[in-house]
Amino acid sequence: MNWIFVGLLTGCLFGCNTTSNTSAEQSTNSLNERNINSKDTTPNDKIEGWNLIWSDEFNGEGTADSSKWDYRIWNPGKVNDELQAYTDRLENSRQEDGHLTITALNDSTGGSRYTSARLVTDGKFEFLYGKVEARAILPGGRGSWPAIWMLGANIDEVGWPDCGEIDIMEYVGYNPDVIHGTAHAKNYYWKIDEQQTKQIPAPGVEGDYHVYGIEWYEDRIDFLFDGEVYFTSIPKGGDVNDLDAWPFSLPHFIILNVAVGGGWGGQKGIDESAFPMEMKIDYVRVYQKD
Repeated sequence: MNWIFVGLLTGCLFGCNTTSNTSAEQSTNSLNERNINSKDTTPNDKIEGWNLIWSDEFNGEGTADSSKWDYRIWNPGKVNDELQAYTDRLENSRQEDGHLTITALNDSTGGSRYTSARLVTDGKFEFLYGKVEARAILPGGRGSWPAIWMLGANIDEVGWPDCGEIDIMEYVGYNPDVIHGTAHAKNYYWKIDEQQTKQIPAPGVEGDYHVYGIEWYEDRIDFLFDGEVYFTSIPKGGDVNDLDAWPFSLPHFIILNVAVGGGWGGQKGIDESAFPMEMKIDYVRVYQKD
């Protein structure tokens, strides 16, 4: 979701959908029997043909588990024209009461008007194919831009968009109750007026926990909201053996962040009364097929 990484996603966030509608029937997981609005701290080691290979239930206290996450320490404007500085301060990211809270503040700390946090599993956990579930409550307010997403682990070698990007969930506060799922590759991204993306209505995401997920296969990525497939990305302009069309045949890592402003999130300005902007994450879980 970076300006480098995503830029003005809005170029095609309203209606582009190169999906296969059969994917919803193929989804192997449904949350219909789960209470999505209650606290869920018990990971399922195996669900409907999937085995848990990695998770963070955020049951610790203080900073995030350093064996699983790194913090990006960045100045404002490093990516995406975002206005916040990313820090590792407890004020911006903390574990408590069984969840992780990422908080964007307008506290003018360290010379930056806005601060927030960006956590990555880069160098600690990357994987190829599987199911990701992240259960979260999203922040609102104009200028907020939370995301749960992934980048190709080879980004330092090949750059973006060649590395691939999977936006499991993006949300912009000026457009409430609408979530976005997107895949980026060299053959389809905003700068060439191409996207593989879809937005859907999602009432209540600022007040209740919901589950954002993907099921990532060799030849497609299904995007899920509360266990239901709403969009499928497939190779475009090539096949699964063409990295320009499908960089998703290589490992990716996970990113959690709340941006302030930026090329997309800041299009309608920033509501100073909306701070603090908090994304609460109950868990992140990764499964692979049996």
